[in-house]
Amino acid sequence: MRFVLNFFASAAVLFSALTVAAQDAPYLNKNLSPEQRAEDLLGRLTLTEKASLMDYNSPAIPRLGIPAYNWWNEALHGVARNGYATMYPMPIGMAASFDPELIEEVFTSVSDEARVKYRLARTVETRESVQYAGLTFWTPNINIFRDPRWGRGMETYGEDPYLTGLLGSAVVRGLQGDFSDGHLKAQACAKHFAVHSGPESLRHTFDANVSERDLWETYLAAFKDLVMKAGVQEVMFAYNRFEGYPCGASKRLLQDILRNEWGYKGLIVSDCWAVSDFVGEQYHNWAKTREEAIAAATLAGMDVECGNMTNLLPAAVSQGLLKETDIDEHVKRLLAVRFALGEMDFESPWDNIPESVLCSEEHKAQSLDIARKSLVLLKNDGILPLADDAKVALVGPNAADSVMMWGNYEGVPKRTVTLYDALKARVPELKYVKGCPHAAELDTVAVDVAAVVDELKDYGVVIFAGGITPRLEGEQMDDVDIPGFFGGDRTSIELPAIQKELVAAIAAAGKKVIFVNFSGSAIALKDEDGICSAVVQAWYPGQEGGTAVADLLYGEFNPSGRLPLTFYADDSQVKDFNDYDMDGRTYRYFRGVPQYAFGHGLSYTTFKYGRPKLKKMADGSKAVVVKVKNKGQMDGDEIVQLYVSRPDDAQGPVKALRGVKRVSLKAHKAHKVVIPIDDDTFNWWDAEAGRVVPRSGEYVLHVGGTSADSGLKTVKVKV
Repeated sequence: MRFVLNFFASAAVLFSALTVAAQDAPYLNKNLSPEQRAEDLLGRLTLTEKASLMDYNSPAIPRLGIPAYNWWNEALHGVARNGYATMYPMPIGMAASFDPELIEEVFTSVSDEARVKYRLARTVETRESVQYAGLTFWTPNINIFRDPRWGRGMETYGEDPYLTGLLGSAVVRGLQGDFSDGHLKAQACAKHFAVHSGPESLRHTFDANVSERDLWETYLAAFKDLVMKAGVQEVMFAYNRFEGYPCGASKRLLQDILRNEWGYKGLIVSDCWAVSDFVGEQYHNWAKTREEAIAAATLAGMDVECGNMTNLLPAAVSQGLLKETDIDEHVKRLLAVRFALGEMDFESPWDNIPESVLCSEEHKAQSLDIARKSLVLLKNDGILPLADDAKVALVGPNAADSVMMWGNYEGVPKRTVTLYDALKARVPELKYVKGCPHAAELDTVAVDVAAVVDELKDYGVVIFAGGITPRLEGEQMDDVDIPGFFGGDRTSIELPAIQKELVAAIAAAGKKVIFVNFSGSAIALKDEDGICSAVVQAWYPGQEGGTAVADLLYGEFNPSGRLPLTFYADDSQVKDFNDYDMDGRTYRYFRGVPQYAFGHGLSYTTFKYGRPKLKKMADGSKAVVVKVKNKGQMDGDEIVQLYVSRPDDAQGPVKALRGVKRVSLKAHKAHKVVIPIDDDTFNWWDAEAGRVVPRSGEYVLHVGGTSADSGLKTVKVKV
């Protein structure tokens, strides 16, 4: 368990060092704006002090009452690396809910817990730093999950730019709160800017070159949404190069696009030690010296460096690589953020959030709610939901693995319910056999498949908890090099061979197999689909994940999760991992037949769609209106999806998501679903403009519960 070891200096200690004259300084006046206070404080700093404030691990400056502050904190799916916290499903699982309102509520709870942890930390006696206890969170990861082999894809919201922007914006709103009054609850960070999605082993050397269309249509779209619509207050630049420049030295990305075109006013932070990557033959080998590297990043727009090079800024000034005034704009900006957070004053409007919110029953219930909505029923031949008296056995490497369920960038929940825990509580006589490891190479003992099958001879239904684990996929895991996995990425999207063998043997023995796949990415399940009675995608579902899966299996709720990425049939359907060209990738550009389409997900009921119509609403706005009826015997939620295609653009997306609406329907009841549309609905690549803009022309609107053509109703429109 990892606890915060270092904490804020107390306000009393720091402010006792102020001179009498300084106590009347404008930067201490809480009635002034954060920008006004930052402007005054900036003029009181030396060059060396300014450089120190740009370090992520900023030391205290006692003579001015500036406390130490560590900018690095994580809250990918709950407050991470700082003791006990509520753990929600990994983002890729939350994305399967297609529910921005619920995700905003989740991250409002996360920021509540974060505020309490910050308040508790800052009252402890002085230490040197405060890592993982601050209010600046380096989340969400809104890179596009373009290839299922990328180990960090589990941190993202899937393969679609629209959905990523929609859900990423919900994260920002939940973390930052409404700061229209100048008070910032916490700070969110859109990362990694830009054109970044693996391979992990190449991220310190790779030069990502993409077409202008792919750049604007795919790789920048969600960042634009978070900047211009959600008001994200921090952006992190990526490790890789873009068009020959390290992203942190790219004036095109950080100045021309981010600040000038999009009007971004917030902070820019480096990925950790990314500026160090500018130098050295084993890295980008782009700058000759470390002073040149830190100067280039500063001139490009970096405000805070996660690394160890800001102490070189005074030398870079003396060498004429930049001017002190170039540093001033960054320091003023970061000081304004610290004032807006209340961190400099040791007080904020959120100081009264009670400590009882930490790991509260309310947050536990919320974690269960979104875990349920994250689960995707991929196949069901009628075996689900299980009867209460069904005689079942539980097998598989993920049945009782609590750490697997946390994913990465995790905190520690007070209790994690595995699938074994949940089923054992429901079925006291449950038969459990681990059966095999995640991959044969992880175990020195050979699996006796026949012996495992023999142990199941008295059971007709077998729940197989398979898939992979964050110990095999994740961020730059240099110690992972076994068949199918390398450095945190995968080299094959197939299920590990030992699991395929065991599932096949159990099915061949006449058992009805319910395959529950735990993973942070798409697994090729063609063989398993052919021999299993049901397949459930569980992701890494957080602290309540076992309860959620068991509840689904026994029909305690009606599954509503939908895939936020394409599940390809096998390795032959994925392209070269190093190729960032979008052609042939994701549902938008893949022209083959996947195993399970983007947006796919089954229910215990059936929904019937009427023909969609384009209507003008009473307030003058426009919307697509479609009648959806629940034809089954069970109440359920349907995720109504609106896609747009442009028939005259053969090089463009096959279709692109432009609207989502969750609707709850009682059995046999119908509802008219209204999905608003506006100019952005018809955003399309314009080669002449060199941008994605609202374009006139003929479009087809596709409405249904999946991206698959067979499940969509269409209407043609001309705009």
